Amino acid sequence: MGNKTIALIPARSGSKRVKNKNINILKEHPLIAYTIQSTLDSNIFDEIIVSTDSEDIKEIAEYYGANVPFMRPKEYAEDTSPDIEWVKHSLNYLKDNGTEYEIFSILRPTSPFRKPETILRAFDLFNSAKCDSLRAVEKCLQHPCKMWKIENDYMVPFVSLEEKGPLGQPLHSSQYPSLPEVYVQNASLEIAYTETVNKYNNISGDTVIPFITINDEGFDLNIEEDWELANILISNGTATLPVINKRPY
Repeated sequence: MGNKTIALIPARSGSKRVKNKNINILKEHPLIAYTIQSTLDSNIFDEIIVSTDSEDIKEIAEYYGANVPFMRPKEYAEDTSPDIEWVKHSLNYLKDNGTEYEIFSILRPTSPFRKPETILRAFDLFNSAKCDSLRAVEKCLQHPCKMWKIENDYMVPFVSLEEKGPLGQPLHSSQYPSLPEVYVQNASLEIAYTETVNKYNNISGDTVIPFITINDEGFDLNIEEDWELANILISNGTATLPVINKRPY
């Protein structure tokens, strides 16, 4: 393969919880600009592509230095569209136009505090491991062993009752220190081989290694309260954004 590594930044237009969230202004720039900048500054990628169904997002993405060589079909930009659809569309479009990539990374615009150093650490880990993919995770604050479903008006443990804690007690009635450590995936980044997609028809494959994010690297802006908190973190210096040396769009 000629080129090795591509960054794929998904930015569809149909967000329901925060309208136009991918191009909403955070501090001075549209949200997507920070992911594009950190991706550029990492110097990891042979190409940086934004997959979008929006001409407005396309124009903004190109202004900040990403490429948008195609528009995402509407059927791959629905609320329920799985990642595999737009990822395969992106990789297949590029292949059909003469460029194949060995490795791709998904970097979502909703994680603006991800830095170039974050990306570099993740790739160092990925390149040193034998795996199908890597996924960013963080320690789960609300343990799934304490979660329930409601079925026919009755509570059903989310984790099977067959799994027991100390002294044979159900996990939902066990103390937190006795429960296994659990991690939840976040939106910071994913890395995988194109061969993983071709072989498994998904973006994770069978062997997935964890990339444990630190501090606000995995902060995800998806609801209005997230935006309010992000602005507070920026204002008090708790979190910092990638530096963009460009006039705001």
